[in-house]
Amino acid sequence: MKSRFKKVKSITNNRDAEQSSSSKTKLPLPVFGLVSKERPWPRKERHCVYYSTDCDKTALINNFQKRGWHKVPAFDGEWNLYWACAQNCRYIFGVDHPYRMRSDQMINHFPNSMELSRKDLLVKNIKRYRKDLERKGDALAETHPNNTKLGIGGTRYMHLDIIPMTFVLPADYNLFVEEFHKNPASTWIVKPSDKSQGVGIYLINKLSKLKRFAYEARTFYPHFHRDTCVISKYIDNPLLIGGKKFDLRLYVLVTTFNPIKAYLYNEGFCRFCTQRYDQTEIDNVFMHLTNVSIQKNNVKEYNTIHGGKWSMQNLCLYLDSIRGEGVSKQLSRRISETIRHSLDAVAPVMANDRHCFEVYGYDIIIDNNLKPWLIEINTSPSIHSTTKNDCTLKTRLIDNVLDVVIPPSGMPDERWAKTPSQDSLKNFTLLTPVELPKQQKLCNLATPTAAAAEAAAAAAAAAGPQRKNKSFVRRLVSGAIPITGSNVASKFKLASGTSVLKKQAQNKKSADTKVLVKKSKLTKRVSK
Repeated sequence: MKSRFKKVKSITNNRDAEQSSSSKTKLPLPVFGLVSKERPWPRKERHCVYYSTDCDKTALINNFQKRGWHKVPAFDGEWNLYWACAQNCRYIFGVDHPYRMRSDQMINHFPNSMELSRKDLLVKNIKRYRKDLERKGDALAETHPNNTKLGIGGTRYMHLDIIPMTFVLPADYNLFVEEFHKNPASTWIVKPSDKSQGVGIYLINKLSKLKRFAYEARTFYPHFHRDTCVISKYIDNPLLIGGKKFDLRLYVLVTTFNPIKAYLYNEGFCRFCTQRYDQTEIDNVFMHLTNVSIQKNNVKEYNTIHGGKWSMQNLCLYLDSIRGEGVSKQLSRRISETIRHSLDAVAPVMANDRHCFEVYGYDIIIDNNLKPWLIEINTSPSIHSTTKNDCTLKTRLIDNVLDVVIPPSGMPDERWAKTPSQDSLKNFTLLTPVELPKQQKLCNLATPTAAAAEAAAAAAAAAGPQRKNKSFVRRLVSGAIPITGSNVASKFKLASGTSVLKKQAQNKKSADTKVLVKKSKLTKRVSK
């Protein structure tokens, strides 16, 4: 009996030992970003940087290998730098994902970068940004007079008119119809909110082409409807070179949104259409859409040598020779201000993570008046090379990006202040906050607009007692505040009953007579 009990006990002990040994040696299933607890992590000694990428492009791999970095799989979490697609990045930062990044890891996207890349969210953020500046009384929110004719932007802002007039469909369908009826001959362009490379884009000049949105506008539920589109006023007077339409592809590196540290890459390029521009043929995508993914389908006209691309240096030389010297510098300043405005618009809602940086691809169209218009922003600009020059440009771009985002120690570190040296910037230019020239600021303060004068007059009139309006009336009479229109002057009268406008005219007349008397006295003295 005892021997039998010993055998049973020994069998159970052996089973427990086997289970314990198997649990130590058994590794869990590979889950993205998770590492086994049994593995010694993080490593005590790291002599090189480990990278992982979702796209094996030449421009990326060559730069990683040039630095002596080693490639590792993405799912085991051993990487120091992960060049990921936006979807995987959102998965890593998701609430349901248990993995948290280490201090020596970096990733090439911000968690909610869709605030810039989705066209409907970009429009919403820019509109909110305008209203916030206007509410604060910022000089950047200055507007033109009410009688000014609205342009492509559809606003009266002098400095914030950076995007064409845009509506989100189907939510804003009724507002769009009201605006369309004001000018039925206008052309509009429809784009899906979350697509790129020209997918799903078409032009319209009739409401009958939007029947689907007319039906959905009556049965629209924002929480369930995700297939939204934006419809923007088409820029029908683009700057043409050789009779062909083009746009700019510019690269912007953002290392942090709080505070904003953004850099514009100097070596952007122009993307040309393969057919001459004709406003009447709205169904021909080869003369209206500049996307390379669309233009290369026009096999007869597409040039595989240069790929329909032109460097920014060539564009600047062309503009200076055609429009006058110094024009390209003014255009570059306007483009930088447009980009900075878009970043300021999304900064309050961006999740600023110290592990993140991002390279954005800005698409900008220049009209015939040399005004830049922001068309869209890509969070994953194409690194695929179509020509030799394209390959060289994008290889230099990635090399410069890595110089800026990697600390001087050569190892990613979230505690780094992200202040690169001037030598590491190379072809990047810092995008500083937009400020108006000092002369323009003084002018705005000294001569308020007609709308501001009317608002001040109405506020003073609503105050009630005339005693409170004395200082304001005195300034009106002296001419310190300009009066435009009889509607302002009619609200104020002096104790004698005469209007302020009449009294101001009398003062001006008396001042003129005094000047004439002085002149006549001087002439008499000279004649004697």
